[in-house]
Amino acid sequence: MSPTSTNSPATSDTGTATGRTEPGEFPDRVDRLALEAFADRYGDHRFAPVVVLIAAYNEEEALGGVLEAIPSASCGLEVDTLVVVDGATDGTAEVALRHGAHTCVAPVNRGQGAALRLGYRLAAQRGARYIVTTDADGQYDITELPKLLQPLVDDSADFVTGSRRLGSSERPQLMRRAGTYFFAWMVSAMTGQRITDTSFGFRGMKVEVPNSVTLRQRQYQSSELLVGVLTRGYRVLEQPMAMLARTAGESKKGNNFLYGYRYLKVVVGTWLRERRTAASAPVRVEEPVTADR
Repeated sequence: MSPTSTNSPATSDTGTATGRTEPGEFPDRVDRLALEAFADRYGDHRFAPVVVLIAAYNEEEALGGVLEAIPSASCGLEVDTLVVVDGATDGTAEVALRHGAHTCVAPVNRGQGAALRLGYRLAAQRGARYIVTTDADGQYDITELPKLLQPLVDDSADFVTGSRRLGSSERPQLMRRAGTYFFAWMVSAMTGQRITDTSFGFRGMKVEVPNSVTLRQRQYQSSELLVGVLTRGYRVLEQPMAMLARTAGESKKGNNFLYGYRYLKVVVGTWLRERRTAASAPVRVEEPVTADR
């Protein structure tokens, strides 16, 4: 099913007149360097129908276990793994390469949103049909992959996301748990579709979905993508899933209050932007179809 809005994303393949790129423009200088290095390493390699995409920054301790658990096939389709290393200063890239993951290295740390946007474009350019995102820290159960993938293969959804509220969460912090409820209520009220978890990182989508919405956030991308997908009319499905404790390393999200404030700005800003985009979109009038006589 196509989205109700046919607006193209507000990203650009070129820079501005000054040679710089605004947040969200693609590819910027860092993207180009990463794509060139990827092409040097893999040539014209085409991806399997399913790409499991991981954005990783300084996750050398946890990443290996995550990669070892990713299957080579699921729901009757071959699976490739793509790790976008976001300017890591440790051995994250070496771990990814050692485990056989296709590895795209951004030379500068920009944030998870920028790394995933690069991965979405790379997967689309090289033939993937479905993208599944998961984190490098081992907080998602990869054995639940079919819950995300099967509805896409069956064409009963365009975007499938897990929900810890429908499933379970190990050792949730009280503040983070309250935030999950609050933002779910807010996004549901804004978009008119009930959502129980706006920031679950284990998600599956048809490859055209993330590449057809506006993605500008370099860090807080989970809500931007979800709000964009909902407002553009894609079919969204939530599945009950488990949120596990980290296997190693430390969270990069930082202070709960600061994280919540920035997340709120992204939710509201994305919703307002998408409403303005929809309001300014030209109305297409379909010509009546007449039978030949």
